[in-house]
Amino acid sequence: MKTDPTRIPLKDRFQGKVALVTGGTNGIGRAIALELLREGAQVAVSGLPTDAEEGRAAFEAEGFSPLIVAGDMSEEAFCQKLVGDTVAKFGRLDYLVNNAFSFIAKGLDAKREDFLYSLEVGPLGFALMIQLTSEEMKKNGGGAVVNVSSISSWVAQPNRWTYNMSKGAVTQLTRCAAMDLAQENIRVNSISPGWIWTREVDKAAGNDREKFDPVWGRYHMFARMGHTVEMAGPALFLLSNDASFITGTDLPVDGGYNGMGPEGLGESSKIAGSK
Repeated sequence: MKTDPTRIPLKDRFQGKVALVTGGTNGIGRAIALELLREGAQVAVSGLPTDAEEGRAAFEAEGFSPLIVAGDMSEEAFCQKLVGDTVAKFGRLDYLVNNAFSFIAKGLDAKREDFLYSLEVGPLGFALMIQLTSEEMKKNGGGAVVNVSSISSWVAQPNRWTYNMSKGAVTQLTRCAAMDLAQENIRVNSISPGWIWTREVDKAAGNDREKFDPVWGRYHMFARMGHTVEMAGPALFLLSNDASFITGTDLPVDGGYNGMGPEGLGESSKIAGSK
């Protein structure tokens, strides 16, 4: 089984800048936060209280000590505290990565509270964080936002009304926020990961990546699943000045998932005698 790929940071691309990453104590959020730190940014991350110490230990193991603010992104007061603590600590705010999300996957069996919590932690939380952080970005002459959406915002999946509806709203929020903030020199984009080896996916696989990587990997052109660090490069690109003329756009980081047809990788559709 191959180890997770690594990135070579672009030296000091974010030197002197401050980034806030929600849900940054584990998974995709932590991978993005680590790469921002490696490229010179000062970083604040949020995480649930149950994740804070695990996240702190993971950052310290890499030689970093970001500001960690523990709380629930469904609570407006916590979102306000998160932004306030970040600005109080670093004196400014340049970038927002909206990553924290609730993975509630229900369909016909979904209760009203399932929908409400999915929306509160998801697109409603994203929207509030954009409102709060954009006020700080304006003071610095602009900034950038990256929303972590999903392939689930683009396709139908069984028993996923709650999650897919919420991720779909993120895609449209990205466009609308980008339009309203363009004149403030604030860019808003999103990335849509495919199947990624996050903590939740590891748990579903019984921590057996070697067994399940080819099974779930068949939904991707690379015949494997993605790694959290592979989400960081695209996110940092969209935050950076390299993407200065890109806004209101979703970037699929899905190993070709959305480009595949029902034949998948073609194992069951090869014509007899063909090579």
